[in-house]
Amino acid sequence: MSKQVRVRFAPSPTGHLHIGGARSALFNYLFARHHGGDFIVRIEDTDRKRNVEEAEAKLIESLRWFGTEWDESIDKDGGVGPYRSMDRLDIYKEYIDKLVEEGKAYHCYCTEEELNAEREAMKARGETPRYSGKCRHLAPEQIEAYKAEGRTSSIRFRVPENREYIVHDHIRGEVKFESNGIGDFVIARPDGIPTYNFAVVIDDYLMKITHVIRGEEHLSNTPRQLMIYEAFGFEAPEFAHVALILNPDGKKMSKRDESLIQFVEQYRDLGYLPEALMNFLALLGWSPEEEREIFTREELIDKFSLSRVSKSPAIFDIHKLNWMNNHYIKQAPVERIAELCIPHMQKAGQLPQKLNEDQYEWAKQVVALYQEQLQYAAEITGLASLFFENEVQYDEEAKAVLSDEQVPDVMKAFHEELVTLKEYTPDTIKEALKAVQKVTGQKGKKLFMPVRVATTGLTHGRDLNQTLFLLGRDKVVSRVQNVINNYEKIAK
Repeated sequence: MSKQVRVRFAPSPTGHLHIGGARSALFNYLFARHHGGDFIVRIEDTDRKRNVEEAEAKLIESLRWFGTEWDESIDKDGGVGPYRSMDRLDIYKEYIDKLVEEGKAYHCYCTEEELNAEREAMKARGETPRYSGKCRHLAPEQIEAYKAEGRTSSIRFRVPENREYIVHDHIRGEVKFESNGIGDFVIARPDGIPTYNFAVVIDDYLMKITHVIRGEEHLSNTPRQLMIYEAFGFEAPEFAHVALILNPDGKKMSKRDESLIQFVEQYRDLGYLPEALMNFLALLGWSPEEEREIFTREELIDKFSLSRVSKSPAIFDIHKLNWMNNHYIKQAPVERIAELCIPHMQKAGQLPQKLNEDQYEWAKQVVALYQEQLQYAAEITGLASLFFENEVQYDEEAKAVLSDEQVPDVMKAFHEELVTLKEYTPDTIKEALKAVQKVTGQKGKKLFMPVRVATTGLTHGRDLNQTLFLLGRDKVVSRVQNVINNYEKIAK
């Protein structure tokens, strides 16, 4: 590209970082890095009623964890700040005043009640509600009368009549809008704070944004923004509106839908890896040329282009994310996965809040045992629960295994080997089981299945020798002895 690419992600501090927002941030980030450009994070906090305390810090924290590193933001000045909208009010006022002076905007004294009545009347006539332009040509005496009543004014943009505005969209192609269907819209509220459609134009222009990549829900805002660019004689950026992410049922995702985890912070807290979430979200709406699904960040940067972003909505498939996260977990050092899993085990009361060196090493080995199985770190508490139970509970399937006629001989022989072992390690446990095979003549499922079920209560599991080692000799001996003592009762 001939000019330096500059893109931005501009969230509102109204809550946690939604996965839809994270994908928008990611697409902007990948596009900037692919073209050697700049990625800016800007906070659009003009909607003070919806702003949530500490939301800004959580948004920044989530973006940082996610891996979308920025070049400019509230913590990294690039010379075109401030990077919070509310810190730019003096800048906006200068441009608003200019439009009013030039007759391209005007004061509107309509009350909320009058505007609501106007909208309802239009609906009753089967018309699309829009502002009628009632205050477009107010006489000076009418303005004074309104002021005498104590009315305050908002500022409305004077929409050009009989105009067609065309959005040349990188994803959606050419999209046309008729100006006559858009009523004069508010660009500044009575308190002087600008609306989104105005502030975003001023910010993007002054921050030299070249490409605006955002969700398709903003497409309907674009003609209003083009009008403002035109009013100032500014060159508009290029646009790309990305299709929605739908839930597994093919419906628009709702923040009230509890069937799907929707916020980046929640995925982080459950023990998903940021590189897995990045890989997954990159493929929600964008497709590479080759048919594969695992990409490093560097590969995503190298291959990303707007030309391969789909017009169609993407379906959020949690099973695919879990598969992908499992892939990354299996590739990661066990120390990293242990650091994610141990807090969950502590929260569940399985581990003490402070671990000494031996306790940490043991916990790390438990995590290593299940590392290939984990879809996300929080699963460890369920998978590893057998290590923290005082007594083994046998279901019907387990009882059926322990009812076999060879079980008493296998249990007695294994008990004898266990109590006479000089050293208790996975290797010596393996040798003990070989000895049981020689003594009893049992092998395969007839040998190993009863041992596994007696000690864990499960018919399937991870490496048996390592499992028995991590359970500890005392616990294993106790559970084997319990089966010996209660065989008749179990076999009934």
